[in-house]
Amino acid sequence: MSSKKLMIVDDSPAIHLIIEKAAKANGYEVCAHAKNGDEAVKQFELSMPNVVTMDITMPIKDGLAASKDILARYPDAKILMLSAMGDEELINEAKSIGISRFMRKPFKGEEIINEINSMLQI
Repeated sequence: MSSKKLMIVDDSPAIHLIIEKAAKANGYEVCAHAKNGDEAVKQFELSMPNVVTMDITMPIKDGLAASKDILARYPDAKILMLSAMGDEELINEAKSIGISRFMRKPFKGEEIINEINSMLQI
C-alpha cells in the first residue's frame, strides 16, 4: 500500500484543484474527494487515506464533526485542518478532538505539501 494516499475534503472546487495539482506533482495519490463532512466520513472508510486535508466550514456536517467521527473509529488518522478563519476557539476545539495540524487559507501548493510531508515524516 502506498503511504502517500491523500483525501481532500472541502466545499470549494478551487481548493480541491490547488491541493490535487500539488499532491500529484509530489508523488501523492489523491484517493478520495469529499465536499462535506458526511461524505468525508464515508470516503475515509472506503479509501483509507494516509492523510486528510479537512476544511472546517462546510454544509451538512462541518470538518470538526467529521474529524471527530473519523478519529473515534481510527484514532491514528492524520488530519490537516484547513480554515480561512483564525478562530482560536475552533482551533482549541480541533485540538481537543485530537487534531494537531492546522493551515490557514489561502495557502500555496508547496506549503500544504510541506505540511503533509511533515505529518508523514517524509
